[in-house]
Amino acid sequence: MNAFILAAGFGTRLRPLTNHIPKPLIPVLNVPAVCYSLSLLREAGIDRAFCNVHHHAEKIRKFLSGANDFNMTLDISEEPTILGTGGGIKQCERLLGDDHFLLLNSDIIADFDLGALVEHHRRSGKAGTLVLFETPAAATIGDVGIEGENIVDFRNMLGSGRRSNFIYTGAALLGPSVFRHLSAGFSSIVDTGFTGLISEKSLGFFIHRGFWLDIGIPRSLWEANITRRRALLDRFRAMNRIIGGAGPRMIAPDAAIGRGVRLEDSVIGSGCRIAEGAVLEQAVLLPGTVIEKNSVVTKTILFPGGELPPGEEKP
Repeated sequence: MNAFILAAGFGTRLRPLTNHIPKPLIPVLNVPAVCYSLSLLREAGIDRAFCNVHHHAEKIRKFLSGANDFNMTLDISEEPTILGTGGGIKQCERLLGDDHFLLLNSDIIADFDLGALVEHHRRSGKAGTLVLFETPAAATIGDVGIEGENIVDFRNMLGSGRRSNFIYTGAALLGPSVFRHLSAGFSSIVDTGFTGLISEKSLGFFIHRGFWLDIGIPRSLWEANITRRRALLDRFRAMNRIIGGAGPRMIAPDAAIGRGVRLEDSVIGSGCRIAEGAVLEQAVLLPGTVIEKNSVVTKTILFPGGELPPGEEKP
């Protein structure tokens, strides 16, 4: 079984950070976000994955070309003109072949059990299975309508009247019949592929009971590094073996920290320099950030040339 990782988006909600670094490569606990998806795929026994790229395509290509420690073939699907989540997958129809494939967003951090998803999907006999997550914020994010064992709507856009506290997580297992409903041009897989499978009563779901974060907004990126870090450190500890001892960690080994610096629940990225006497509380310093002498930094995300306060926005 192959996999497809969606990594072509602009990351507009994380600007200006994503003007300089693609969202899939933004570090979470000093590990590029896409590595969490790759780690789950390797754990599930996937040996080949396709990844579509557009925004900062060369940076993602360069990183993935050196990601051999994941022990899988990583093929890049370049999109000179961005194709969206539907068109991007349609472009790889011939490469994905006639088998079912796993689909993952590159900006989600979760402790999915993909092996359990595969078994559930096979038993269901459905053409597609989406991983859902229950959250009180479903109405804001976009809820999924379910009826029995089927998904029947998204945000009530089909007028089913079915609402729920479940959202789509950005993880799915899809059969080749989904390609009948996908468009070659720019399109959303929700509006084309998923809606098409709903019309055939063949889109099922699998409930994820663990943790899930979409790091596409500042609040969630901050939470992944700070308030949810223990769960990530525990769940992805094995990543140390997968990528050569460079698994999730609070402080990068090459960070320079001056005398008298006080760090409280903060993440310090590679190449960061913190001058003496500085105080950091629940701060996330992305690679290359410099903190001046006696500075006080509280509850924010800093990167060279900018800052992303997490605010109170919910994921």
